[in-house]
Amino acid sequence: MAIEKRQLGRTDLMVTSCCLGTMTWGQQNTEAEGHAQMDYALERGVNFWDTAEMYSVPPSAETQGSTERIIGTWFQKTGRRQDVILATKIAGLSKQIWTRDADVEWTRHTKDQIDEAVFKSLKRLQTDYIDLYQLHWPDRPAGLFGAKMNSKAYSYPYEPFEDILAHLDTHVKAGRIRHIGVSNETPFGVMRFVAESEARGLPRMASIQNAYNLVNRQFEDGGLEEVCVREQVSLLAYSPLGQGYLTGKYRNGALPKGSRKQLFERLQRYESPQGLRAIESYLELADKTGLDPSQIAIKFCDTRSFMGSTIIGATSMEQLKVCIDAFDLDWTDDLETAVNDLHAEQPSPCP
Repeated sequence: MAIEKRQLGRTDLMVTSCCLGTMTWGQQNTEAEGHAQMDYALERGVNFWDTAEMYSVPPSAETQGSTERIIGTWFQKTGRRQDVILATKIAGLSKQIWTRDADVEWTRHTKDQIDEAVFKSLKRLQTDYIDLYQLHWPDRPAGLFGAKMNSKAYSYPYEPFEDILAHLDTHVKAGRIRHIGVSNETPFGVMRFVAESEARGLPRMASIQNAYNLVNRQFEDGGLEEVCVREQVSLLAYSPLGQGYLTGKYRNGALPKGSRKQLFERLQRYESPQGLRAIESYLELADKTGLDPSQIAIKFCDTRSFMGSTIIGATSMEQLKVCIDAFDLDWTDDLETAVNDLHAEQPSPCP
């Protein structure tokens, strides 16, 4: 079955409902493995790929930019840049200052830093344009990756929304960026960007890339769904498998060799007692139905009415095939009822 294509926001881009994630290329995956994944994804009809200047993960000065470079060498080798809708991202407020040549205290969305980041990404990617350029997380302090916002941080200064849009507009007008989007953003941030773009005739946010999965439905529960549906900002869901927990590979304390948890111990977002109970309930649903838990988790995301594209990530070709095959799964009324009943019992335990 052909993978469905959907309009991204209000743009003319038609992206596949499956998006190829790339963040492991350069650490868990070699250049050759990344190239093989791109070959296979394109063969299966996946035309939408997502990366970022900070990848591969976990972020470090030694590996920063490695994923974009791997994509760039594939473009150079195959000559198939025109067959791909390419998304990348600029780091928000952080101490990952190794991404900048200038002597800066923080990574920010200032004009100078956006200019530097765009040109560096273009060089690494070996292309002269980026289809979707995303703000990886806000320039202002925000409660990210399940963390609670410190109320004192609301008083901290940040780059004005209209200025960030104006900085990006320079690159849109020059043809280096086609469209823009946000990531790890809040209802406040989305609405401010939309309002400023409409009031000032500046580029409009086409998409929002946030975590969304069976155990994190904050997009629905926290107000973003209404904002994005009414303003036609497409959701690009990352972590549809809950960083691997919803595949069942960590079930009963298992720790597969070479897994992200075994290598990096970075999955605490999914390891609270309530989170693990909820994850187990979805794995039990897969047991009862005889379906692959990975495919239930991915198809759940794909069938949401507000979904633009679901970002999959794999470290092996076998995993990649399972993930892409998930988009062919028949999503039944019984499955919809079952996952919603489980959500009602334990709503978004891993925000």
